[in-house]
Amino acid sequence: MAIRKIITIENPILRQKAKKVRRFDPSLQKLVNDMFETMHANNGVGLAGPQIAQSIRVLVAEYEDEEAGKHYKTALFNPEIIKAEGEARGSEGCLSIPGYLGENIRRATKITVKAQDVHGKPVKVQAEGWFARILQHEIDHLDGILFIDRLDSPDDLYEVKPEDLEEAAEEAPVLE
Repeated sequence: MAIRKIITIENPILRQKAKKVRRFDPSLQKLVNDMFETMHANNGVGLAGPQIAQSIRVLVAEYEDEEAGKHYKTALFNPEIIKAEGEARGSEGCLSIPGYLGENIRRATKITVKAQDVHGKPVKVQAEGWFARILQHEIDHLDGILFIDRLDSPDDLYEVKPEDLEEAAEEAPVLE
């Protein structure tokens, strides 16, 4: 496994629609392993292919819902939201936009995602709450959309210091 370099907002790859994965081979498992390692090394809860300069439709996400006693971990290829319910506003950050948080970002509260696993097998994932928010954030990356594109107002974006991020993480997970 290897920690990959996370690209930032200046890189045009982040604004491109990622290509569909059509060939499933053993190299994809290594990519997924690297993505999880990179995400963990950067204290993230999600990471999309374009964030490591891989313009393909892949994402990884891992989230511990301590309140509900649930652990979510997934790697999805070619994910597509096929059902969305409810709406909630929340805060989000991104490893590709370091030092900034956005507030009042609207996301569905419950989603169903159809995708493929690392072997190309079809899977469906149902998610709600923060895990649904994480998946929507990462799927946006695959379409060249960043959380800053979903701000209602420029006033909802603010700069944060590393110690502020730690405090915010205690209140609610910050998306990456």
